[in-house]
Amino acid sequence: MLRYLTAGESHGQALVVILEGIPAGLHVTAEDIQAELARRRLGFGRGPRMRFEVDEVTLVGGIRHGRTLGSPIAIEIANTEWPKWMEEMSPAPGRPSKVLTQPRPGHADLSGMLKYGLEDARDVLERASARETAARVAAGAVAKLLLAEMGVGVVSHIVQMGAERAAPGILPTVDDRDRIDASEVRCLDAEAELRMIGAIKAAAKAGDSLGGVAEVVALGMPVGVGSHIHWDRRLDGLLAQALMSIQAIKSVEIGEGGEAAGLLGSQAHDAIRMAHTDGTESDVRGGGYVRDTHRAGGIEGGMTTGGPVVARLSMKPLATLNRPTLGTVDVATGEETVSFKERTDVTAVPAMGVVAETMMSLVLASESLRKFGGDSVAELRRNLDGYLATLGETPSAADA
Repeated sequence: MLRYLTAGESHGQALVVILEGIPAGLHVTAEDIQAELARRRLGFGRGPRMRFEVDEVTLVGGIRHGRTLGSPIAIEIANTEWPKWMEEMSPAPGRPSKVLTQPRPGHADLSGMLKYGLEDARDVLERASARETAARVAAGAVAKLLLAEMGVGVVSHIVQMGAERAAPGILPTVDDRDRIDASEVRCLDAEAELRMIGAIKAAAKAGDSLGGVAEVVALGMPVGVGSHIHWDRRLDGLLAQALMSIQAIKSVEIGEGGEAAGLLGSQAHDAIRMAHTDGTESDVRGGGYVRDTHRAGGIEGGMTTGGPVVARLSMKPLATLNRPTLGTVDVATGEETVSFKERTDVTAVPAMGVVAETMMSLVLASESLRKFGGDSVAELRRNLDGYLATLGETPSAADA
């Protein structure tokens, strides 16, 4: 299984991630990781930081000559703006030039200040910032490469921005990724894209922010990853926790999600049939069985079904506004005021989809390793191939 830890602050010297559990022999380069980090900076409505920020990736350990060693992988992402923040964020004893005492509603500021007994909101917001997701994306880039060795791809697209929604029923494939990323809001629906951009422009003019919904899809997952046996082994639970942990996410749905609650049982489930045997359908990963719908999101009883794994996650509007209007209290004086302003985006929903790919990839890679094992990529592939070759076989009397 995979384990990872991130460290670092938004305006600190660097972000660091340590990823443990990746088998030996996986091809990984700094360019692979930088490519995913560049995707995280995509999207109409991002702030100026995204235009001049460059993620400088250094592979510190666990990789030699472009291949993983089986040991923990350490990755550093340098902050190119560090010279501007060296004094304010210095780890050496001292005092900041400005203490932030007007906590922002909707952010971690006030709860964190009270929890840790802090007088400066920056001591909380720097780590609570979604900049931390850059380290997650770095780890997820490696997980994606491992999933690709298994024939699994993960892609996301934006299905809602503010009140504007894309046409329902569009399920992207990995081949759509470049077309999605070419969209200013990472939306496959060209007509909805224009409406979404209009909504972002209106919010920007008002100094406000927008939330939205991303859908993330994994294609090629074999049946049986995850487990029904314990609550903490159920794949849908693991995915929900991982996706919910992304900053500003307020809800997660698997498959039809909340919509299923309003359906009859005869309408809410994915009928099973045998795959065609004429080569027109890929049935190997489902054990010879296929579903024509994906209402369950590719997961039943906490296990993959062999179909697309589909999740949607909803991001609230960002708590930091370009024109602060939300009331708060100055914790130093007790006076009512408005929250302070940090540099911010109008929306980060397009980038959130990329982070969602990261979190889904880390969970699916970890549970795949739990299922198939292997100290090397070659061993993992052999184990997977052996499993797929025997799917659907009836146990013999000797095995019973």
